[in-house]
Parts: sequence; structure tokens; C-alpha cells
Amino acid sequence: MADAQAPAGKLRISVWACTGPGAVREWAGDLPAGAQVIDALNACGWADREAGGVAGVWGRVVPLGHGLRDGDRVEIYRALTVDPKVARRERFVQQGRRGAGLFARGR
Repeated sequence: MADAQAPAGKLRISVWACTGPGAVREWAGDLPAGAQVIDALNACGWADREAGGVAGVWGRVVPLGHGLRDGDRVEIYRALTVDPKVARRERFVQQGRRGAGLFARGR
């Protein structure tokens, strides 16, 4: 988002959502001063479909009633489809002992 300031009494907000692997949607707009995260989700039309109750501002999970400031980036988080620990174990089994790990390519 550019460094442009929002008009007086407005907040310039951007909303980002990862809809799938490698797919990102962005919305940018102005909201009235005192707006909350849920207001940003309603303004872009993503509140019902994609939020699922989990959103954040600049990488930190916040409640939907969290107040916004000018220039905030609201992020919609989707649920993990695979547990990261399980995925790592499966990669290790597929690659074998010598092909995985910190020094796999160093030798």
C-alpha cells in the first residue's frame, strides 16, 4: 500500500486473505475513524466466507472487535490442513535419513 494518507476522519485499511496455496486476495479502502476488524471484513465482503473468527493485524491474532489505526493491515487466517510436525515427519520418511536435515547438501 502506498504512503498516501486517508482523508480526515477516515482510516486507510488493507485486508489480505490467503485463499489457498499461492493464492492471495487483497482489498484496500477507507473506513470511518473508530472502525474495528469486523468492520473491515464487512466492508470488503469477506466476513462470512473467509474469516472463520480468526483474523489479525500485522501478523498478530486479535479479536474481531479490535480497534484499527490508519495504515493497519488486517489479515484473515485459514485453518491448517496438515499439522506441521506430521508434515515434517512425512518429508523425512520420503527423503530418507541422508537426504534430510541441516547438513544434507553439505557433504
